[in-house]
Amino acid sequence: MKRTFALLLLALAGCGGGSAGPVTVTVSQDYGHDRLAPPATATAKTDDTVMKLTQRSFDVLADAGAIQEIDGVSAGRQNGKPVGWFYYVNGIEAASAASRQLHPGDRVWWDHHGSEPAVRVPAVVGAFPEPFRSGSEGKKLPIRLVCLGGDRSCDEVETRMRAAGVKDLARSNLEQSVGEVLRILVGPWHEVRKDIAARTLESGPAASGVFAKPDPSGTRIALLDADGAPQQTLGPGSGLVAATRYPDQQPTWLVTGTDDVGVAAAAAAMTEEQLQDHFAVAIEAGRGRPLPLQTP
Repeated sequence: MKRTFALLLLALAGCGGGSAGPVTVTVSQDYGHDRLAPPATATAKTDDTVMKLTQRSFDVLADAGAIQEIDGVSAGRQNGKPVGWFYYVNGIEAASAASRQLHPGDRVWWDHHGSEPAVRVPAVVGAFPEPFRSGSEGKKLPIRLVCLGGDRSCDEVETRMRAAGVKDLARSNLEQSVGEVLRILVGPWHEVRKDIAARTLESGPAASGVFAKPDPSGTRIALLDADGAPQQTLGPGSGLVAATRYPDQQPTWLVTGTDDVGVAAAAAAMTEEQLQDHFAVAIEAGRGRPLPLQTP
């Protein structure tokens, strides 16, 4: 990093004024594996954009409203493969940084990674408890907790979300609650896959943006590396916490597993500490495995 953490905080603090609120900024690479700076939280003006804030805080090269380089880490090609800077606000893939307005509570996350096999990663879990606490683009969205298995794991997810400051959850047993609703589907994969958004995971990261591929039987989950290649297959007792987004819907979160034990393990992972800076998390023998898997 060319700028110290103290300078980053100073730059962000300079955003204050007018109608203001806290904004958190994280910069990382390789799907959150390596942070390029500690996350910084300060006050930003509500008429600030993501681009303006980033340019004040880092050495940035931009072209046509898109960031090409942050502190010497460039888009282009790396090891013969296309790479770029991608950003998320409250865990949701965002459009042009030059026009994206900031709102109190927003968590901005820039990550430098490859654009293949997942050209788009529409939603990630690493900003938890966002987007449930603050919503999207300054708008608080309805939250539907969809229980597709036993109530115990659903109770656990609800307890952990409320402990994280998430309010106004509505529970349902119907996976068809779509549209302008943030959904958390809780249950074993053989039940969760009945949902059209969830089922995209079976087609791989090019379709879902998630580097885990559950088997349609629900008994196995293949964990993929950043190239989309399977590196490990999990069986009984394994869980998964991931997020995706079907066209014309808000993000759908999946708290699932190969069986009830795996679902319970995934529900227990619904904390800020367990999910922070991860695109998705698989649970093996009670231990979290950030996805995509890192390879030597």
